Amino acid sequence: MSLEKTPVTIVTGFLGAGKTTLIRHLLQNPGGRRLAVLVNEFGDVGVDGDLIRACADAMCPEANIVELTNGCICCTVADEFIPSIERLMALSPRPDHIVIETSGLALPKPLLKAFDWPDLRSKITIDGVVAVADAEAVAAGLFTPDPARPGSVAEAGADHETPLSEVFEDQIACADLVLLSKADLAGESGLEAAKAVIAAEAPRPLPMLPLTEGVIDARVVLGIGAAAEDGIDARPSHHDGEAEHDHDDFDTLVVDLPEVDDPEALAAKVAALAGAQGILRVKGHVAVAGKPMRLLVQAVGARVRHQFDRPWGAQPRQGRLVVIAEKGDLDAAAVRAALA
Repeated sequence: MSLEKTPVTIVTGFLGAGKTTLIRHLLQNPGGRRLAVLVNEFGDVGVDGDLIRACADAMCPEANIVELTNGCICCTVADEFIPSIERLMALSPRPDHIVIETSGLALPKPLLKAFDWPDLRSKITIDGVVAVADAEAVAAGLFTPDPARPGSVAEAGADHETPLSEVFEDQIACADLVLLSKADLAGESGLEAAKAVIAAEAPRPLPMLPLTEGVIDARVVLGIGAAAEDGIDARPSHHDGEAEHDHDDFDTLVVDLPEVDDPEALAAKVAALAGAQGILRVKGHVAVAGKPMRLLVQAVGARVRHQFDRPWGAQPRQGRLVVIAEKGDLDAAAVRAALA
């Protein structure tokens, strides 16, 4: 048996930043590496895993893709995450590189600590933590602490952290590389503004690269050589010292939809929800009358994209959308009525 450690890359980033798009590109352009992927969803409907499995090939067969749903792996390290990693390590042939896509609400630091466990540390090294940040959203101030937010932090003379700013800052603080996604939408001024925000939040200087549609040379992402498990203490978290991390600041709702006649009309309804209820993320599949293909719907705030991805086949033509918002913003009855 080889004594060489298997490198692992953790891909983190907030909801809708473009993590899955990046990983799909890496699977299609692995640079000769035999890959394995562990993908985590917040909620019990797997959309990202389905998209990644569609890219399975000889260098990353479907058996090399593991999906964990209904919770963040940062909260289920012992019960789900470690057994899943052990399963990937037991594959024959063994993967050359493992890529982990965390959910958009997951904290990467608990995963780093998990790799410090003796059973894993002797077999695996964390090649790097890659944070994907939506450049347009960062530049627009989506993740900026709210000075008007009440609480003890302001009494100490500091900004008030929001649930979004805390998760975002934890993901950036753990990173070895930041990829500024949706660079085409942000433009040069947006990219520069996003870089300034991230540089101000990062605990140390970080390389930042623009990213459009997930396209980047695999050698940039897979081959950082950070051995991040050796530098955990240099990656601060808002949740250091806490026994557990929960996601009570966010709600998720699954909406079942009948067939729709007009995809554009549905997209308009999803976009309107972002303004009316502060919806952060919508994703899922919808059946369109007269069409054999599934309609993939992806929304980040008011930005909505939809496209046909593959035939329904034997799968029931049941539309399902996952809706994620901050706690208190999600009115389930109003969302279902708006999408009906």
